[in-house]
Parts: sequence; structure tokens; C-alpha cells
Amino acid sequence: MHGNLLLAPLVAEPSQLMNILQIECLQPIYTFAFSNGLIACFVFMGIGVLLDVGYVMARPFESMFLALAAELGTIATFPVAMAWGLTANEAASIAMVGGADGPMVLFTSLKLAPKLFVPITVVAYLYLGLTYGGYPFLVRAMVPKSIRMLPVRAAKVRTISSGAKLTFAMVTCVVLCLLFPVAAPLFLSLFVGVAVREAGLKDFETFIGGPLLYGSTFFLGLLLGVLCEASTLLQPIIFKLLVLGILSLLLSGIGGILGGYAMYFMSGRRYNPVIGIAGLSCVPTTAKVAQKIVSEDAPRVIIMPQALGANICGVITTAVICGIYVTLIPLLAK
Repeated sequence: MHGNLLLAPLVAEPSQLMNILQIECLQPIYTFAFSNGLIACFVFMGIGVLLDVGYVMARPFESMFLALAAELGTIATFPVAMAWGLTANEAASIAMVGGADGPMVLFTSLKLAPKLFVPITVVAYLYLGLTYGGYPFLVRAMVPKSIRMLPVRAAKVRTISSGAKLTFAMVTCVVLCLLFPVAAPLFLSLFVGVAVREAGLKDFETFIGGPLLYGSTFFLGLLLGVLCEASTLLQPIIFKLLVLGILSLLLSGIGGILGGYAMYFMSGRRYNPVIGIAGLSCVPTTAKVAQKIVSEDAPRVIIMPQALGANICGVITTAVICGIYVTLIPLLAK
């Protein structure tokens, strides 16, 4: 059982029938769009139409490096969770919280730890709401004000055509789907959204980025609330999930900033390391956090283009980590 939505079709007590009628309207949504991860794919498709991959293509090395550095939590938390008594499947699912991507956590936990997908996803969304307020404190603790005010050297801006972006989306999607077929629905959904944006299909773009994205997000939260019973949150393992979730996000934030420092030294101290926090994949929140922190100290310094490149690349790298976990963990467990 996954909670109170998977109910027996036959009832003998009228009280049971009344309980079923209260949530019957959500049963089809759970069965056809939630339990199989389809709702996560819808959210990813909506994210895709919001992404401008031109930021990544303009600075591919920089964006990919920062995004990989910001995956520290998704990688380092896995052995910690294993050492704390979690199974490999459970450890991989909670480690994905460090990617700062709720639908990705939902997809991974549904595939690897279906019995714990509700508390793991709730932990993910709980901490995502809290850490966006906490990341500025982390950045200020690790990056001195004099460095936070560092202007980014203006580089020559390359004009990237929609055709080039569309080609990038198609090639990247095919390569990632072939490498990680288990996570192919996520990759396909994301890059379909990008393709719709770059192809100029305005009506589809409006629908996917509006009703589909917000409707899927609404029902995702609603169904999680329905499934999140008190008994679920009182399980002994919940404390471990809470600690590991915040550890994963903390390590990812630290990893992103350390990646920013690496770029700072490699560029001859001409790169603002605050951009590293944008390597976490929640688009565009962490990019906005980075720009807001810098603007408070130096209102004329603009780091948003570089931050968005790292941010968008973070979505891709988090999906790759998800594909690695979902593909390899079941093989290693055999």
C-alpha cells in the first residue's frame, strides 16, 4: 500500500464507503499520473519551456563545471545514508534531495523506494522551501563581501540561433536517453519542452508552461498531502530522512560555492564565486538567489546570465545523476 488512496474496491461498511467517496475523485489522478511518475514528467516538460539553453551553449564548460560541483550532496550523502542503515535504494532516493529538484526526487523514490516515496518527497519539498532562505547565509559565510562585489568580466556575447538550440536539445536528449533509458521519460519531457519553446509553437508553449505545469504542481502537492498520514511521519526512519535531506542540500550548496571558487582562481580572480550556488537545479530560484545576494552588496554587478547557465545545466546534471542511480542501483543490489 502507498497510503489511503489504494483502497479495496468492495466495502461492507457504510462508513468505509463514505471515506472512499471523500477522495474518490483523486484516485484516477493517482493511478494514471502519479504512481507511474507521469506527473513528474509533466512538470519537467513545463520546466523545459521556461529554459533558454542558449545560456548553457554560450558558456558550456563553465556551466557544466559549476553544475557538477553542485552535485556534491547527491553523491556524498549516498554513502553516509548507507552507513546509517538505509538500503542502497533508500540512500539513493534521499541523496537526490541535494539536487534541489522536487519532481526528480519523486521520480527516483518511486522507482527505487516506493514504500518511502511519500516521506522522502515531503522532506524534499519541505527543505526546498527552507533552504532558499538559508542559502544566502551560507554564501555570506563562505564568500567575503569584497569577493561578492566582484564584477564579472563582460565577455563577447555569441548570438545563438533557435535552430542551434533545437539541434542541441535533440542531440542531448537522444544521447542521454540512450545512456540512461530508465530515466528517458524525464529527459524526453524536458527536451520536448525546450523544443516547443525553440520551435516557436506559442500555443503549445503557453499551455505547457501554464495550465500543464501549474496544474501538475498543484495535484502533486495535493496528492502528497492526502497520502501523508500522521502514521507515515511517525515512522522511526523519518528522523534519518530529515537529517540526510538537509545534509544533502547543505553539501550541494557548499559544493556549488567551492566550484565557484575554483572558477575564481582559474580565471585569475576575475570570477564571482557566488555564481556557484546557482548550480543547484531549481530553475530559476537559485539563480535569483545568487543575483540578489550580489545586488545587496553591489547593485550594479550583474551575474544573472552566468547564473542561469549554471542553473539550467544543473537541471541536466541532476537528471543524469537520477539516471545513474535508477539504472545502476538495482543492478548492484542483485
